Amino acid sequence: MKNVIECEKISRKFPVPGGEFYALKGIDAAVPEGCFAILKGRSGSGKTTLMNIIGTLDDPSEGRVLIDGTEIRGMSAKKREDLRRKRMGFVFQSVSLIPSLNAWQNVEFSMRMAGIKYSKERDARIEECLRRVGLWNRRNHMPAEMSGGEQQRVAIARAIAHRPGILLADEPTAELDSAMAATVTGVFQEMSRTEGITILMTTHDVGLMDAADMIIELENGERKS
Repeated sequence: MKNVIECEKISRKFPVPGGEFYALKGIDAAVPEGCFAILKGRSGSGKTTLMNIIGTLDDPSEGRVLIDGTEIRGMSAKKREDLRRKRMGFVFQSVSLIPSLNAWQNVEFSMRMAGIKYSKERDARIEECLRRVGLWNRRNHMPAEMSGGEQQRVAIARAIAHRPGILLADEPTAELDSAMAATVTGVFQEMSRTEGITILMTTHDVGLMDAADMIIELENGERKS
């Protein structure tokens, strides 16, 4: 099975008064196609920094990242944007649904942003994604009319609607209670198995680890063996 995400000796440093701070130090990691991987670590361990680098939102100070075997450092801004919009899906702790759009419209908007034109197949995909996260019956509800867990599940439907090969989820369960966090994690687990999406999710919740195919643990910017 091929590796979809590969990190080779990734370091990231930031200038601070009197010197430099290394948020990441020589990280090696690889995530195979269709794998549900959890990036584990306490707050400040470097999880989000690494996620941002993998998602082409930041560059490493040292090392390289390969997506589908292609190194992303040195890509033009246009190619990075195309990679994010067409190949990747993102779910964040802050749900960021468009408040003036209902659940259906939020998912539909993401497909338009990915360049998918209107068709009956597009409508069918929106329905499929909302059903997959258990919210087809809430499709006409506005974000303010939904619970935090429901909003997060709409965000997941939005992130997978354009059929990304890679889903990056940064602390998507941090604001949810344990039961809803387990539900959201179960959605990720099921998607990796049925749709073949490669999923990388950051969390520090030890109760969610059993759902993952693999765990990458960071501590003080370094990978724990």
